[in-house]
Amino acid sequence: MKLPNELMFLKNWNQPLKVSNVDFKNKTVIITGATSGIGLVTAHEYAKNGANLIIVARNKEKAELVAKHIVDTYKVKVDIVIANFTSIAEVRAAAKEIISKHSKIDVLINCAGIHNTKRRIVNGVEEVFLVNHLSTLLFTHKLLPLLKKQAHARIINVNSEGHRFGKVDINDINFDKRKYGGLKSYGQAKSAQLLVMKQLVELLKGSNVTINCMHPGAVRSNIGMNNDKFYRFINKYFIGLILKDPKMSATSLYYLGTSPDLAKSTGLFYNLTNVEEPAKHASDDSLKASVYHHSLKLLGEE
Repeated sequence: MKLPNELMFLKNWNQPLKVSNVDFKNKTVIITGATSGIGLVTAHEYAKNGANLIIVARNKEKAELVAKHIVDTYKVKVDIVIANFTSIAEVRAAAKEIISKHSKIDVLINCAGIHNTKRRIVNGVEEVFLVNHLSTLLFTHKLLPLLKKQAHARIINVNSEGHRFGKVDINDINFDKRKYGGLKSYGQAKSAQLLVMKQLVELLKGSNVTINCMHPGAVRSNIGMNNDKFYRFINKYFIGLILKDPKMSATSLYYLGTSPDLAKSTGLFYNLTNVEEPAKHASDDSLKASVYHHSLKLLGEE
């Protein structure tokens, strides 16, 4: 029996990965959240293939250790930019710093993320929505002029099958009226990212920049480990035992960022390296513009 499009993720979990063997020497790749989990292994994957890196992280000491190890191991250039994605001002400053110091970006990988089990409001916005969607959008938006300078550039947002568990309510982003839940807030943020991706595709028409989202697989990462002891215990000793090596995420992100087969692919959602249909609420064309403009208003960009 053939599965409906929206349930194909059940099949895609075990599909073989497509791989890229492209030499990325002297290319420039930005990776947010690059000091742990998926971001860290992805940084190694690109550096292994010759790419120079700009790693964006909130912890300077961790970033310096990561950068030194990568430089020593792969002999590539690594620049460090410090920004906490709970701070819109820091994200804006990080983008400005990159533009002032670099003349090109070949690939931007938005990997920074957070998952909360309890509602937290930061700078007037629910934290998961702020970090996973708003700050990532702002960072991307500010870097578009630099991306457009390239003969071809790619944006990849690390999204999630978790988008299926939460719809975007632009009238209740902070869950003031709705009961808060970790999956609901995470789903809302990731759904917003998918909707805004569709709007950005429209804005990027005629340019040399593509944008796609991907689910990185059921792999081990540090996301959610900022929560209480019970959550961390369950994640470490139960959930963590069935999760896979994040190397598969890095391999997939390298394929999405470098494969010539995807030179014109844009506005798609990938489960690792397989194209997949997002949930209907995250691919509704009638919502993309309103979510995009509401997001810009929350960021003070409109």
